[in-house]
Amino acid sequence: MRFLILFTCLLPASAQDTAQNVSQNPPAAPAQASPSSSQTSQPAAQSPVPSGEPWINGYIDLGYRWLAGPAGSLDTYRSIVNLGSGPKLLGADFTLIDPKHRLFDKIRVHATQWGDEPYQTVDISASKAKYYQLNIDYRDFAYFNDLPSYADPLLGRGIELDEQAFDTRRRLASAELDWMPESWITPYISFSRDSESGTGTTVFVSDVNQFPVPDTQADFTNLYRGGVHLKFKRIHATLEEGATSFRSSQNIYQSQSMPLNYGDTLTPFFGEYTDLSSIIAGYGITGSSNYTKALFTANATSWLDLYGQFLYSEPSTTVHYTQNDTGNLLLESQILFYTSQEFLLNAAAKLPQTTGSFGAEIRPMKRVRITESWLTDRMHNATNASSNNLLNTTPSTQMAAELSASLANNYNQNEVDLFYDVNNKLMFRGGYRYVWGDAEDAILPAEGLASSDMGTLRRNVGLGGFRYRPIQRVTISGESEVGESSGDYFRTSLYNYQKVRGQVRYQATKSLSVAVDAMVLDNYNPTPGVNYSFTSRQESASLFWAPQDGKYFDFEGSYTRSAIRSDIGYLVPATLGAATSLYIDNAHIGTGMMNFKLPHSASFTPKLSAGGSFFISSGSRPTSYYQPLAIVWLPLGKHVSWFSQWTYYGYGEAFYLYEGFRAHLVTTGLRFTR
Repeated sequence: MRFLILFTCLLPASAQDTAQNVSQNPPAAPAQASPSSSQTSQPAAQSPVPSGEPWINGYIDLGYRWLAGPAGSLDTYRSIVNLGSGPKLLGADFTLIDPKHRLFDKIRVHATQWGDEPYQTVDISASKAKYYQLNIDYRDFAYFNDLPSYADPLLGRGIELDEQAFDTRRRLASAELDWMPESWITPYISFSRDSESGTGTTVFVSDVNQFPVPDTQADFTNLYRGGVHLKFKRIHATLEEGATSFRSSQNIYQSQSMPLNYGDTLTPFFGEYTDLSSIIAGYGITGSSNYTKALFTANATSWLDLYGQFLYSEPSTTVHYTQNDTGNLLLESQILFYTSQEFLLNAAAKLPQTTGSFGAEIRPMKRVRITESWLTDRMHNATNASSNNLLNTTPSTQMAAELSASLANNYNQNEVDLFYDVNNKLMFRGGYRYVWGDAEDAILPAEGLASSDMGTLRRNVGLGGFRYRPIQRVTISGESEVGESSGDYFRTSLYNYQKVRGQVRYQATKSLSVAVDAMVLDNYNPTPGVNYSFTSRQESASLFWAPQDGKYFDFEGSYTRSAIRSDIGYLVPATLGAATSLYIDNAHIGTGMMNFKLPHSASFTPKLSAGGSFFISSGSRPTSYYQPLAIVWLPLGKHVSWFSQWTYYGYGEAFYLYEGFRAHLVTTGLRFTR
């Protein structure tokens, strides 16, 4: 929760978005020079581009970044910031125009953060009126997560090891082509690929103990789809067919040349300690699916709008798993120690799923609107598996098993809302939502209490809200939800809850605006054995001030105060004894940026920006995070500007000092404009 708040609130001002910071404060683009008389007198054949229309316009930012540090934990720095030194393409946004409209009318390219950065993007769009629209998108994420204090049972033994660590790159690419985009019928085709590969740390679980081991992992998903958009006067519809293919693999390994792995538990079982001396294991999952989708929106009459969607898919998967391990291990169900194991598993599953939704907006009177929506999602999964387990004991033991399992989940939701405009200043909203469903799973042959389970979902929710504008410059709004449940699938789901949110927006002057938000959420699950309570409070205020339309400076800032408390009972895995998990977090979050226009002339407009963000929390895991920054812009010529940015990162945890870090980043570069 702490990291979710930290990333949500601080990333907008993070130097990971250097290109965005740069683009937020660009120097004034120089006006295009008028062609000289000698140029205009040249024959038109010498240039296919009319003198008043440039064939290319936009900018490109090239620079270099220096990293001083980090001092402290490199793993934590990489898990949160992960920016490094080196040459960078910080950003680019330019448009190519063909005035003769041969193969294309316009091509636009937008790119950010290239140069071994943690988040690299490029978007390309090309179009030719009445013929086609092409969009290509690529994303490259470097995901590193290695925080030793996270779920680390070895800390008590002085070992700092995140047993679920990742060092991977995820790449997403997609391309979509629309034919005749301005026609009433527009066919389209699309392809996208989502892939990941990398290394990390995971755990090998062996009954009474689990052993952290290194692993490699890779996966990809390909999506092929095609269809047609239908655009009539009162109805728009889309019909689509698609298919997916999926593959995932993970391999874990530990050789006998590595130190003996004693796992997380040093407690003897029946007078013996367990350990792992070597393991080679790998699993591979492959899958495919075909689906059919249809959706529509319609303006049936002047007082009725309709919309709906239907999706049917039937994915299937196969799983293959092999494992060879040695050590002193225990099969607890038979109180049997063994020194080596060969394990093989094959499984297959089919999961047909049907999803449908329908809605309407009815306007029976001038000031009354009624919206109705209905959603259903039905998923039924059937699987079978066979396994063979050979244990090296005295004598050797071989166990084979045939398993079958099923899961059926049905989810439904219906909601109706009424909006009433009392006058042009006041609007009320009231509504009701009913959520219901059931889920059932079973494993055969039955073994223990976990072999079958059934759950029901029942929730009634009352909705309300209003919007009030007492004067033109003030807007006050609020909304609330009150829900009561008689069943739910998960212990931490919304059960009996109340949620209220209020907002005030005040445009004090043309150059000054203020906003205040507040949110309260209380959730309680009284089910015996759960007794879960969760409360969340958040208040925030934001300010934007640009006197004289920002002629000399402008300021934008916000402050948020949040408080979270979670209290739930659980069973300790090692002893199955009852315990309580209590988590408290009280946080202060602030961000601000001041932009100055330094003394300038019509052709020389230097700029300076300074500000930053902070996060300070107390409670179960006190944390502090500071990120001041400063940016300077200096025009060097008609089409070139120099910029430089300094950013400081300071992170610390009161209970886990070894995870703190400090770092300075300096980025400098040139912006070329046309």
